[in-house]
Amino acid sequence: MSVTPEHARGGRRSATGWVVVTGILVLLGASAVAVWFALRPVEGGGPAPVVPGAPTPEPTPSPSDDAWAGWSLEEQVGQVFMVGVDVASPQQVSTDAIRQDHVGNLFLQNRTHAGAAPTRTLVDSFTALVSDATTHGTPLLVATDQEGGQVQVLQGPGFSTIPAAVDQAQLDPADLRAQATTWGGELAGVGVDLNLAPVMDLVPDQATAGSNPPVGALGRSYGFTPGTVTSHANAFADGMRAAGVDVAIKHFPGLGRVTEDTDSADGVTDTVTTRDDASVDVFRSGIEAGAECVMVSTAVYSRIDPGTPAAFSSTVVGGMLRGDLGFDGLVVTDDLSGAEQVAAWSPGDRAVLALDAGVDLVLVSKDPTVAHAMVTAVLGRARADAAFRAKVEAAARRVLETKGQWPPGP
Repeated sequence: MSVTPEHARGGRRSATGWVVVTGILVLLGASAVAVWFALRPVEGGGPAPVVPGAPTPEPTPSPSDDAWAGWSLEEQVGQVFMVGVDVASPQQVSTDAIRQDHVGNLFLQNRTHAGAAPTRTLVDSFTALVSDATTHGTPLLVATDQEGGQVQVLQGPGFSTIPAAVDQAQLDPADLRAQATTWGGELAGVGVDLNLAPVMDLVPDQATAGSNPPVGALGRSYGFTPGTVTSHANAFADGMRAAGVDVAIKHFPGLGRVTEDTDSADGVTDTVTTRDDASVDVFRSGIEAGAECVMVSTAVYSRIDPGTPAAFSSTVVGGMLRGDLGFDGLVVTDDLSGAEQVAAWSPGDRAVLALDAGVDLVLVSKDPTVAHAMVTAVLGRARADAAFRAKVEAAARRVLETKGQWPPGP
């Protein structure tokens, strides 16, 4: 504010007063216009400029800002593992994985002919382990392999004898959906939430089926054309979903062309499949039909990411599955515990590589004794690497979303 020089003050005090008053009013008016201009809505919906000197408003926290409050890193890491339990001969190591390593998901593996009642008792014995001290009170996601034919874990009284996919493909899709609803109801009745089925691998033709050990030779394929595979695999999935059981379509980006089985051989490589292959589009159809989960194979695809098993490949998981196909659901590995294909890596490295590639759930089914080493390795990497820890948190979030448990409780 300027001060009037002493020599300028004289006898015309009333005139000077009016001038001062008028000046003040002008300044007040200009200030009001400036404030209005600063606070006016901006065309196009953008934020208005900040008024100089005005206090900066506190940002409104998003609902997920504190979603993990109260959760330890150990509990978060436990959610990204699924440990196997032998349904015919349960082992203490599977129980320990939940009690000691906070593993939050269970896979029923091997084979049983005991029937529904004993299976329900087994599942209940594991779900009873859920507590604030083990899984932060979060329910287990219970899964199994109930494809049909040679791959049907749960059998005996209370379970239908499910035909192989090659025989399911002879049914009308509507009939297959109805039967799959029955099969799904049997799973739901014993506490299974997720069926690691159907197989959506495209075997090129009948002539090559026998030389494709993991799929074609076992009758696990729904056919030899994309149309047949998608119509029947999606009908199977729809039936499961109608019964309240989620599905995992497998084995992305396809095992229909390999000539060895990743469970029993190493160096298994697909030299034909490309990123825009018709066999990949089959999975796109399954995703568009509502698949909740996709299982990624451990084969190597030399025309996609040479030398890297798909479950360890950010190109396959992030670039293709998340990017090209737009899948935002749960991504699970094929078994990383006992498969010969990944035996060259330590158990800990297998888990770290899969999560680093963008996988959400590490399947430790065949050999649950390695679960502790895997969890320990992931914890160590997450403590040392903030970017990796963020991937673990994102994976754990997808697991909880699949369980209907997001945001989690405190």
